[in-house]
Amino acid sequence: MFEDIGHLIAGVPGIIIAMVIHEFSHARVAYALGDFTPKMQGRLTLNPAAHIDPIGLIMLFFVHFGWAKPVQINPLNFSNPRRDDILVSLAGPLSNLITAFVFTILLVLMVKLHIPFSEGLLVVFQLIIVYNINFAIFNMLPIPPLDGSHILRNLLPYELARAYAQLERYSFVFLIIILATPILSYVFVPLQRFIFGIFKGIVGILL
Repeated sequence: MFEDIGHLIAGVPGIIIAMVIHEFSHARVAYALGDFTPKMQGRLTLNPAAHIDPIGLIMLFFVHFGWAKPVQINPLNFSNPRRDDILVSLAGPLSNLITAFVFTILLVLMVKLHIPFSEGLLVVFQLIIVYNINFAIFNMLPIPPLDGSHILRNLLPYELARAYAQLERYSFVFLIIILATPILSYVFVPLQRFIFGIFKGIVGILL
């Protein structure tokens, strides 16, 4: 029991960092592409209070499924709505992967430079890496309203995109199905290994 509580506490930084970085990146890229909506809603900040949904955070801890406050955008403000919506959607998952890689580098450097650190700090770093990778993978699933669905919808021909958008009304059902079955593990495990393999290769070259 105490180990579970310790693991839960150690995971707090990873979950908060993953959520905040993800949503801030959506907001920052949307703003850079001409949409001032995120700025007007106070989302151009790394302050966790601006991005974290308390209920979503609690759900993430206890049932491993949660959410942050979604960044609202207005594609009509973009010069190229389809392209720019794809870029905004990619920004969140990509920022999570970059964050995971940065903490991987830091962890490797600490080991190589013989910088002393506790087992607790090691677990915190590991969970920051894992949670950010998991956030990236999960949000790239092509299930409305996740980022992957925005990307796919913008790549589809107009009529197919309209039909695909109608699936959003069933999104909660889809999410329950994949969370209640082993389907998600068939996606996560290979992709996690693939991403860690890329990280290992790059770290090997750099360090």
